[in-house]
Amino acid sequence: MAGLGNITFYADDPQRLARFWGGVFGYPPQEFEDPLKQQLLDAGLTEDDLAKVGLAEDPAGVGPRFFFHHADGPKSGRNRLHLDVATTPGRRPTPEQLDAERDRLVGLGAEVVRLVHQMWGPWPEHYYQMRDPEGNEFCLQ
Repeated sequence: MAGLGNITFYADDPQRLARFWGGVFGYPPQEFEDPLKQQLLDAGLTEDDLAKVGLAEDPAGVGPRFFFHHADGPKSGRNRLHLDVATTPGRRPTPEQLDAERDRLVGLGAEVVRLVHQMWGPWPEHYYQMRDPEGNEFCLQ
């Protein structure tokens, strides 16, 4: 059985996007600090190389790990994959909880695209379609 390593994004500003997604999931800011930083430099990476990546990692090792590479060009078009972010994991949020989390993510730099309120077969759907600071789509449920 395979396990999830990283969820990787290409980004114009990898460190900014790492701070955003770290904030979404409540992860502390990550910096390359010694001894890891020195190991990377000793292995041939430069300070410029380190400035072109970002990391958001759960210190408890439970949540997903996000890695951000510097993109070689601007994002164009719609994502072929997106994240669904759970406002209240394991249960449906109240409208007030969903709106409060929307406001928190907007404060971190997200943009609301639209509110989706519809039926999918017999199930009600009520969520926000959003974009991160670089335009990557995600849904807030």
